[in-house]
Amino acid sequence: MNYGGIDKEYLDLKKSKIVVLPIPYDGTSTWIKGADKGPVAILDASSNMELYDIETNSEVYKQGIYTAPAITENKSPEKMAEASYQAAKKFVDNNKFLVTLGGEHSISYGPIRAYAEKYKNLTILQLDAHSDLRQTYEGSKHNHACIMARAKELANIVQVGIRSQDVSELKHVDAHTIFYAERIRKIKNWQQKVASCLTENVYITIDLDVFDPSIMPSTGTPEPGGLLWYEVVDLLKLVTEKTNVVGFDVVELCPNKINKAPDFLASKLIYKILSYCFEK
Repeated sequence: MNYGGIDKEYLDLKKSKIVVLPIPYDGTSTWIKGADKGPVAILDASSNMELYDIETNSEVYKQGIYTAPAITENKSPEKMAEASYQAAKKFVDNNKFLVTLGGEHSISYGPIRAYAEKYKNLTILQLDAHSDLRQTYEGSKHNHACIMARAKELANIVQVGIRSQDVSELKHVDAHTIFYAERIRKIKNWQQKVASCLTENVYITIDLDVFDPSIMPSTGTPEPGGLLWYEVVDLLKLVTEKTNVVGFDVVELCPNKINKAPDFLASKLIYKILSYCFEK
């Protein structure tokens, strides 16, 4: 299954500027299981998108989008992280723009590590309901609840939309680069404030629970008080204008057989970001 249902002439790896890497891992999630089915649901929904983006007046699929074979390592989060890193590194080193599909949020470590090795002055921009700064959780440093603790070891981080965290995480929070959901709704031009915290190169990691459950109920740990579509895409547009976005991931979709709208939202979000990134 290929992202976007695009014509064969735009699927060739050598010619494609963009690579989509599915990592259907859900080994450490602690409430609603199903994120391992997220990548397939995103790919399936993407075949129903219009491939012309009205806002950017573009058809980004013509840059070429190759969908790579899924990473299937699931013996442990540590082994999955290493397998994901090796796969991501191959594409990143070959100058492909990598889009990684989760799976739970722990899958982000591999591509983040690959990009951190290639790019200096890198910031990880996290859109998420949870701060994910636990140093270890349930016996693993690569648990989904620890992903930003690991990312922080590799690069600068900026966190947006946070509205749930454990008290143990407070000592690891940087008050200048965390934007809690309950606070940003009271701040004018909060997107500009986020952008001002970023460095030259940016990797974006998007946990879909950053969105309010009213439009994104299909996640493993939905939290009330989330962001809405235009709040998020306005931020992403600004970030792509002000920085060099090198790659991104979208994680934590737990598809619902009855309600397909969240699957489509995730697919459309990916295409929208790509349209912004290649608009320049």
